[in-house]
Amino acid sequence: MLPAEISDYLHYRMQEDDGHPLDIISVKSVSGGSINTSFHVKCKQGDFFLKYNYADRFPGMFRAEAEGLKTLESCGCIRVPRVIHWADTGIYSFLLLEYLHPCLPAGDFWESFGMKTAVLHSHTSTHFGFSSDNYIGSLKQWNDLHETWSSFLINQRLNPMAEQAHASGLMSAQDLKWLGLIYKRLPDLYPEEPPSLLHGDLWSGNFLSATDGTPCLIDPAVYYGHREMDIAMTFLFGGFSPVFYEAYNHQHPLEPGWKSRIGLGQLYPLLVHVNLFGEGYMARVRQVMKQYL
Repeated sequence: MLPAEISDYLHYRMQEDDGHPLDIISVKSVSGGSINTSFHVKCKQGDFFLKYNYADRFPGMFRAEAEGLKTLESCGCIRVPRVIHWADTGIYSFLLLEYLHPCLPAGDFWESFGMKTAVLHSHTSTHFGFSSDNYIGSLKQWNDLHETWSSFLINQRLNPMAEQAHASGLMSAQDLKWLGLIYKRLPDLYPEEPPSLLHGDLWSGNFLSATDGTPCLIDPAVYYGHREMDIAMTFLFGGFSPVFYEAYNHQHPLEPGWKSRIGLGQLYPLLVHVNLFGEGYMARVRQVMKQYL
């Protein structure tokens, strides 16, 4: 059941904060996430997706997600669920979104998805990073601005995750030494490109096809980075349809050798998985590091 504190907020306090109180008809639990509790909320005003957690568990998570979704939406090139409201109610925090009815990808879905992702990546910035920190999964993601991709990747992505894994006994001193050797090579490994707007966590669980076949992005970890990071993430758990990559490259061709850098782009999400799920992912981390030493 939806906590009474959140139900009361939707009915009473949203009138004060947002001017749009919601009259709830039904609430149905939605599966799929391991971090937050999620519901499909039917109201007189329409259908909504709501997820909540204890307010002190992941401070600022829903604010950051709302900011990321609004940033992606502002580009006007790929659909995301519209942000309705987010708030702390006292004990809980919640995020209320437009409810998107998912269906199986069909027709030209993958071609459209690849093209729209390429257009998203054509939105650039002067620096790598983002206006605020956010989360990837349940882990904090740091987004301080950097002028070079290698500096950002080392200091805001790889190093924080490696240090956390080492402190937990999941990475050895030798692992850190190998990673340090890769750091020295990074400026020569990645082609120079402007910082692209990224979804930041683009794996198969973070997109869906709406009922009209439109590709939609969900659960972003937005920042401006090297676009090959998003592409590498799509390969992490099996890869997308080949049509996705063909359409992407037709719209916004990747630099030569991009396939050889897929593993390099996966180091960060793999280290995230080490910290979230344990030592089982370290074998793949070591395999990737040896590939680029």
